[in-house]
This record gives sequence, structure tokens and C-alpha cells, in this order.
Amino acid sequence: MTHTLNIIGGGMAGSEAAWQAANAGINVVIHEMRPKVATFAHRTGNLGEMVCSNSFRSDDSEQNAVGLLHWEMRAAGGLIMEMANKHKIPAGGALAVDRDPFAESVTAALKAHPNVSVSYEEITELPTDGLWIVATGPLTSGNLATAIQKQTGAEALAFFDAIAPIIYHESINMDVAWMQSRYDKGETVEEQTAYLNCPMTKDQYEAFIDALLAAEKTEFKEGETAGYFDGCLPIEVMAERGRETLRWGPMKPVGLTNSHDPETKAHAVVQLRRDNALGTLYNIVGFQTKMKYGAQKTVLQMIPGLEDAEFARLGGIHRNTFINSPTLLDHEMRLRSQPNLRFAGQITGVEGYVESAAMGLLAGRMAVAELTGQTLDPVPHTTAMGALVTHITGGADAKTFQPMNVNFGLFPPLEGVKSGRRGRKERYKGYTDRAKIDWQAWLSQQEQPAA
Repeated sequence: MTHTLNIIGGGMAGSEAAWQAANAGINVVIHEMRPKVATFAHRTGNLGEMVCSNSFRSDDSEQNAVGLLHWEMRAAGGLIMEMANKHKIPAGGALAVDRDPFAESVTAALKAHPNVSVSYEEITELPTDGLWIVATGPLTSGNLATAIQKQTGAEALAFFDAIAPIIYHESINMDVAWMQSRYDKGETVEEQTAYLNCPMTKDQYEAFIDALLAAEKTEFKEGETAGYFDGCLPIEVMAERGRETLRWGPMKPVGLTNSHDPETKAHAVVQLRRDNALGTLYNIVGFQTKMKYGAQKTVLQMIPGLEDAEFARLGGIHRNTFINSPTLLDHEMRLRSQPNLRFAGQITGVEGYVESAAMGLLAGRMAVAELTGQTLDPVPHTTAMGALVTHITGGADAKTFQPMNVNFGLFPPLEGVKSGRRGRKERYKGYTDRAKIDWQAWLSQQEQPAA
């Protein structure tokens, strides 16, 4: 058996899978179609490019499931977390990065590894020989998507994803906006002032909702029937669900005090988060949109403080593809009908950068075990990694399968802890304590990676 692992796709999952396998002494070839074949969302040919948010979300490994996933990836020597730490920028309790240097570092680390090579070409058919990981993400090319559909005999599932606009900081009116993380969260002053806040009165909010609902929007093309992923809804869709929806979502005013007018409580607040280390770019948090470009400028400049905003990138919408993993993949993420192929990342139906990279980490380690004849114990269901992989490979209902972020609802229940909101803090700490012990035990049973 050859000791070469081929990976299709150089995003979060493909990059992490390659790193794990290469560090275990396996020769890896990453097949990445960019920049020769472009996608709607990518701007470069870098590996690990972030196309939507620049945030890996909460970094709290005791009270948050995604923070626990960060911890598990760090414990496993994950490349994505290593480079995220290296290029971290203030974001309160979240782990946000300077996106371009981050991707450049991921690319440089992989290209410098003696066991990794990168081939820039589009793979249009599913290979029948050798061991492969398909990590093409939600923007899988049309040709390969057709090949996957042909092999699985099933219609690929799909949903629509939206991107939030990015604004030049110098164009924001700081006489109106102020810097503060919600509830002053963070251990340093920089973290406690990581977000830029734009307040709205009730009248301003109502006028904004009216304009948002009336704005010209990108419509689906004929034959496109996919829905949205609830964790990344366009603001127009949220507004259509009720006029107060945004005030209870990305525009909630709680935990914030306007430093320009401390006595006046804002009716709603729009938050922006730094998008690069220089602090010259800010993205509007939770403001994914399908408004057409002209309408975006008109509507978003209604936000107090953004009247003269200049946009480095406007928002957009694109179609994301994923497979019905519970029916198609075995417990080691192999395609049942063609087991030389593993699937990893967002194409499997996990949602988010971290979840994608985590499934790449597992796929890489599972492939190493297969190539070297080792027996790899199942990933403990009590860990964040195990909870996710269990969900996509059989734990979810195949009839209603949709993209899923990691969350404590996927974890086996704990005995002897309070249920409900009052017991949540103790319960979450119990989940994370148990997961860390079980994850370290799972890692310790594996052979140490080659130097």
C-alpha cells in the first residue's frame, strides 16, 4: 500500500488534514484548484483562506463548545489553531484573526513541510485508486459535485450562505460610534474595547427596518430551491421574520453603554469587529446580506456613524453544497460506496471554520492509521470532536439533515448535574472537564507523530 495521501481542497479542512498526516510521516499531495479556477467568494490562491467572517468564535474552553473544540485542536498540534494564535487580533472573548497573514502563514507552513506538496489543478472526477480526502468545502466545483452526485446516487443537498460587508475604519464617524466589547468582556483594555458600536434610536431602527425590507435583493435563479443555514441568515431574512428579530440578534443593545451619551440607552446597536491587525478594516458583525450592491450602500449608510462609510468589500450570497453524510459516510468518514475516499470539512455538513478544520484533523489522523496499518479507537462521543463526527456519521436524522455548528446539545448527558438554565454553568464545565480528559486519553493511545 502506498504511503501517499491525496487531499482535494486546500481550505480549513484540507490544510489541517495535510498537517496532521505530514507530521505523522505520510507524504501528502494537496490538490487545490485556486487560483486557476476561481470561486465566487475566494480572493486568492492561499491555503486556509477565510471567505466570510474572520472569527473562529468563542475561545472559552470551559463554558463554550466551540472554545472546547479550539482546546482539542491545540492539544492535537493543530495547524489552524497555531496560526490563529499567531495572528490573533482583539475580539473580546472571541478568537479573531488578521485574515490575510493567517492564510499566508498556513500556506507557508504547509509548503515548507518536507512531506507536503501542492498541485494546482481542478479534480473533476472521484479517484478510484489510492487513499483520498475530499475536502472541497461548500464551494465544490460543478464538475466534481456532479461526479459526487453520480457516485452517491443521491441529489447533493445545498443551502445558501451570505457574506457581511467590510468597511474602512477611517470612514466611520467616531463622534457617534464608540469602542466597547459587550459587557466589557476580555482580560485587557484592548479586548474590552475590541468592538466598534453604532447606536440607534427607536425611530432610526424602524426606518432602517423599512429600508431593509424594501431594498432590492439578489433573487434565486430558476431551479435553486435551497434554504439558508440558520447560523448565517441574511439580515433581510431575519427582518422578514419580524421587526424585532434583529434587535434580539446581531443588533441587541444589551451590555453596552454609549461613552458619548452614557445616560441614554440605545434602542439597537450595530457592532463592527476589527478585520485586520492594523485596525484599518472592520466587518459588520452578523450583517450577512443578499441586498444588491447599490442598495447595500444606501441602507447601511443609514446606520448612525456609518453615514459616510466606504466599503472595502460589499456583502454577497452564494450557494453552498454538502452531502447527506449520515446516509453516505461510515464512522471513519469514508464513503460507503467507495471507501478509498474520505470526506471532511463543510461538505460533510458541519458548519463553521473551526468545525471544518476539526473534521479535517480527524480525517487526517484516520487516514494515517489506515495507511500505516494501525487500529484507531473511535473518537470518544464525550469530546467536541467525537460529538461532531458522531452527528454527521449517523447521529443526525438523515431526513432532516442540515449544517450544524458544534454545541453541547450533541454531547451525551451528564449525570448528577442540574438541568435547565440555572444549572447551565456547572453542566457546561462538566462537559468540558470530561471532554478534555477523554480527548487527551484518545491522543495518548496513538503513536507519537514523526519529527
